[in-house]
Amino acid sequence: MDTVDTSDASAPSDGLDRLLSRLRQLLGTEHVITDADQRAGYEADWTGRFRGTAAAILRPADTGEVAAVMRECAGERVAIITQGGNTSLVGGSVPRPDDAHRRPQLVVSTRRLKRMDPIDTTAMQVTVGAGVTLTEWRDHARAVGVDIPVDFAARDSATIGGAIATNAGGSRVVRFATMRRQVTGIEAVLPTGEVIGSLTGLVKQTAGVDLAGVLAGSEGTLAVITAARLAVVPWYRRVATAMVAVDGFDSALGLLEAFASASDDLDSIEFIAPEALDVVAAHLGRSAPIHTTDAGLYLMVELAGHHDPTDTLVSILGALDGVLATAVATDSASREQLLSYRDRITESINAIATPLKLDVAVAPDGLDGLIDLARAAARHHGGALYAFGHLAEGNVHLNLLGLGDATERVTDEILTAVASAGGTISAEHGIGIAKARWLPLIRNTAEIDVLCGIRQAFDPDGVMNPGVLDPQH
Repeated sequence: MDTVDTSDASAPSDGLDRLLSRLRQLLGTEHVITDADQRAGYEADWTGRFRGTAAAILRPADTGEVAAVMRECAGERVAIITQGGNTSLVGGSVPRPDDAHRRPQLVVSTRRLKRMDPIDTTAMQVTVGAGVTLTEWRDHARAVGVDIPVDFAARDSATIGGAIATNAGGSRVVRFATMRRQVTGIEAVLPTGEVIGSLTGLVKQTAGVDLAGVLAGSEGTLAVITAARLAVVPWYRRVATAMVAVDGFDSALGLLEAFASASDDLDSIEFIAPEALDVVAAHLGRSAPIHTTDAGLYLMVELAGHHDPTDTLVSILGALDGVLATAVATDSASREQLLSYRDRITESINAIATPLKLDVAVAPDGLDGLIDLARAAARHHGGALYAFGHLAEGNVHLNLLGLGDATERVTDEILTAVASAGGTISAEHGIGIAKARWLPLIRNTAEIDVLCGIRQAFDPDGVMNPGVLDPQH
């Protein structure tokens, strides 16, 4: 292929033209998108902070087409950006604004990989394509009386492939753990076009390194995930949801301990800082379900079981000091309205302006101090903090607005504090481009060398998602 050296990937060389022509023969003209207007939705991430220019958007329909695409691209001077639902918040799913090697970038969209096999209710597993959304996976499971173990607000757009690639978490981690734990088999395509993995779903399997475990959290840097064998779980149809105002984190942690020790039905327990609740209530045009000037924190608690957990929920809430007010919902409509105050926080903040989003985790008893530090950093620069997160995992989403040119300084201050506390600079959104240079805060030189060695083994030419998970970027 001719050497390409262009900063405008929308004006490709003859060599790229020939590659795109071959790809059109493989996928069909309508699935090799080069028109700038049609590309636009694939070129910017959900936050709008990260964007780049793609030479084309490729939309394969199955694993065979993904393999054929990768074989055509192998050895060519192009970069491959794998994209699912494009709900990334760290710039990992869109073209880079400036590829270091000045290569055309091709986005391989997995949205058409919609395989959906019948649920195996004996093994409690199902095989689905990488382009299936969490909502589609959930609806498919519930149609036969089971459920899925992972849930988060972007469920209608986030795809299975992306959730695995970032080891996504969400609200049910307290009960079922993260996405990595749900993957019992995986299928992926290497940069050479070779297909690897197995979808048999064997629980006992000791034949070397677990490829699913390696690919989970790899953020598109190793291979294109095309399908997965996933766990399904019992569908707990009796659910009680509560919003709880507490006087601070000490009471919140006491409540967590009480639920964990007194009930097997704890499905989620999340926290919302008062500033964040005010923003989402204003955005929704409604009053908050509960409000007290004494509240240091609001919790969203869900218990789910085969029997009605409402009495357990109310009993535990009534027995603890520090609980200032509660709103309990048990019917579907009331629960959905209550949960909207959690699910639509990110949307509400983005309606004001694009925030600096830092998804981090520390030990739960360190959350209070970390949020105080972040709030002080924001105020020092004339900004504001809107925080919410997952209490049991110590995972907080710090959304900072109004930092001006202090964004990098505040990021460095907060991530350094997180690392010093033994935490992680990414709990569920991934490292992407946004946090790549801070990776050495939580990975020592030997660990980074091992990660680079794994990447080199999968992708010796360095074409897969350049810059992501790369501290040198």
